[in-house]
Amino acid sequence: MLLSAYCQGYFPMGMDNGELRWFLPEWRGILPVKDFHVPRRLERYLKTHPFEVRWNTAFLDVMKGCADREQTWITDDIFDSYQRLHELGYAHSAEVWRAGRLVGGVYGVAIGAAFFGESMFSRETQASKVALVMLQRRLQDRGFVMHDTQWTTEHLAMFGGHEIPCDQYLKMLQRAIRKQARFVD
Repeated sequence: MLLSAYCQGYFPMGMDNGELRWFLPEWRGILPVKDFHVPRRLERYLKTHPFEVRWNTAFLDVMKGCADREQTWITDDIFDSYQRLHELGYAHSAEVWRAGRLVGGVYGVAIGAAFFGESMFSRETQASKVALVMLQRRLQDRGFVMHDTQWTTEHLAMFGGHEIPCDQYLKMLQRAIRKQARFVD
């Protein structure tokens, strides 16, 4: 059901009452894959950063990091559903490690050449930004053409994130899910 919903432009969020709701916003946040912008200061930082980046080695821990906040939409049903998508090869995580400790990450779902970013977290300064930049580079290297961010935040806007009308998003989505890209080898 989740995969079908993504292919139609919907995404789920858990509500405070435990209910699961589906969203299809009038304006959709996206990050450009080809024209992703890395601020100069962050680019300099990346050249000397003390982090190790891993892929899909601690997926559930990344989800837990994303849920570790005062208010979260990541309910038990969301945990279970995305863990299942991960087991099936659709959900992926970019993990940022320092000294053997997970300090940041991002996770999402890949269908065709579309990546649907779900959430990110940081336990150390810059860790979520490192995860996002490395994810974007992987998406570009692996042939992805779309990165859905659901909404655009100030954080995502610094990387070129912006919103487009839903009808334009749905057309872009249909083209992207029909193309082939591989997140993992």
